[in-house]
Amino acid sequence: MGKTAAGDMGAQGGGAGFDMRGHLCVLPLMQSTVPAAPSSALPPRRLVAVVVTYNRLEKLRATVARLLEAAPGHLAALVVVDNASTDGTADWLAGQDDPRLDVLRNEINTGGAGGFERGMRHAVAAHAPDWLLLTDDDGRPAPGGLAAFHALPGDRWDAVAAAVYFPGGEICEMNRPSRNPFWHRREFLRTLLGGGRSGFHVQPADYDGPGMQIDVTSFVGFFISRQAIARIGYPDPQLFIYGDDGLYTLGLTRAGGRIGFEPSVRFEHDLSTFEGQRGRFLPLWKAYYYHRNLLMLYRMAAGWLFLPACLAILPKWLLKTRHHRGERRAFLRLMGRAIADGMRRRTDLPHAAVLALAGPAGPVRRSGYPGDSGSEAEAPGPGVSG
Repeated sequence: MGKTAAGDMGAQGGGAGFDMRGHLCVLPLMQSTVPAAPSSALPPRRLVAVVVTYNRLEKLRATVARLLEAAPGHLAALVVVDNASTDGTADWLAGQDDPRLDVLRNEINTGGAGGFERGMRHAVAAHAPDWLLLTDDDGRPAPGGLAAFHALPGDRWDAVAAAVYFPGGEICEMNRPSRNPFWHRREFLRTLLGGGRSGFHVQPADYDGPGMQIDVTSFVGFFISRQAIARIGYPDPQLFIYGDDGLYTLGLTRAGGRIGFEPSVRFEHDLSTFEGQRGRFLPLWKAYYYHRNLLMLYRMAAGWLFLPACLAILPKWLLKTRHHRGERRAFLRLMGRAIADGMRRRTDLPHAAVLALAGPAGPVRRSGYPGDSGSEAEAPGPGVSG
């Protein structure tokens, strides 16, 4: 699902980025804007949650239950975007009777980016929120998490990032917020002098401290005010997967919005069954979205240093071919098109064309998208309408 978090900025050589699961611009990002909520029409902190799901019913059940445990004063509505699930999710959602639950069903899987874009638009139009809460189907507030959000001062931030932990209590690395090292001298020097990823991400000690301003975060426990949405609009649905959250939140910061990391607002991210891909893209077509969107992220983060940074980054990317034995030619096709489109900031390549670039693939399992349990040539991928 929207599936990178904005996490791994720097794994590619000291810039800004996101992890392999996907969940950091430009005019295509800002799809449109909405009018700010009338100040007299809404009660304070009317909060509506948006969850995007695909074929993870067990995780979704736990997340929906946790969210709807909150009193209506803490959560006015829950919009669930079902991204064409085939595991009984639609039937289960249809059987729920909480009037706050509002289900949207996509006929095709539009990826995390498309799901959040549709869910956010609908939530604003149908539920008149003061704030939206965005989270994946396996990310949920810890007990008391929503109450902690409502206890925050009302005018300090335009958006809020929760402190995200694994269910066992460890900090969830992929959801650590960050500060753009190209904008902040301390983070730049710390990263340049060997700090790597830790050079610009929130430090473990910050999880026990007061709130602090950040630039980038993920869509797991991300609260955004309606005024902030009016400022920058919605995520670009054509990003599909990888980096939609990072591009959106960094874009908000660049537009003058203030995003706060608030450790008192705790979330858990249930990644206990996630299997790392160890440098290999499974299925292979994901390599296109990852590298295209990452280049767009680097451009936004680095500014005038983007082209010099590419001289260091792109050769390292080519070394990834060693992880794709047996499909290196297809990997290079995808990489080449990703670089071309990322440099031009183009997000209009149809998913069917991405699958064609990847070519037939061997069986892969549990990567979270249609066709991944068999050949990509035999099953429709997400976003393919036929």
